[in-house]
Amino acid sequence: MSKHPSEALDRLLARARGYAEFSMRNLGHVPPALLADSPTGFIQFVPDSFKDVRAKDSFANAARLICVGYEVTAAVLVLEAWIKVARPGETLDMTEPPSEAFDRREVVVLTGETVKHSVQKLLPIIRTDAGGFFGLGEHEGPNLHKFEGRFAHLLPPRRSKAENQGMARALLEAMGITGERLRGNPGQN
Repeated sequence: MSKHPSEALDRLLARARGYAEFSMRNLGHVPPALLADSPTGFIQFVPDSFKDVRAKDSFANAARLICVGYEVTAAVLVLEAWIKVARPGETLDMTEPPSEAFDRREVVVLTGETVKHSVQKLLPIIRTDAGGFFGLGEHEGPNLHKFEGRFAHLLPPRRSKAENQGMARALLEAMGITGERLRGNPGQN
């Protein structure tokens, strides 16, 4: 493990991209995942469900508890999403959600953070003419460093007290999310 959080974040972002490419090639989609670096090693968490708003909120809350309970120093969320992009010189049409837009784009979103740094990468999903996965591209828009929403600000602003870490781990255990599950076979969490 690196002592410098931004180095750990760079490694996690590279690992997250590999996870996304592997998932697209082998599953045809990218299961949402939290990849994290902690003093005791690498953590990976894939939620059991991501089907509705409640499941998405549960994933975000579990990710925050993991960050507190395991003293995470760097974290990356991997999510598949639809985006809308305004054409040059035009204003973005916000009247319809990206999932319903005719000109939507399919991307993998990597949202990474340390206590002092955050970054978001959009990786366009490139498909073959037949609709199969070809690869992940590079976003040609502006760099994204400030973002809000349920999946932002996963890490606490300062190191949590031991009692809060213990409480977070107890809540995770009650949810069936054990340390063994977080460090074990990613296909089994």
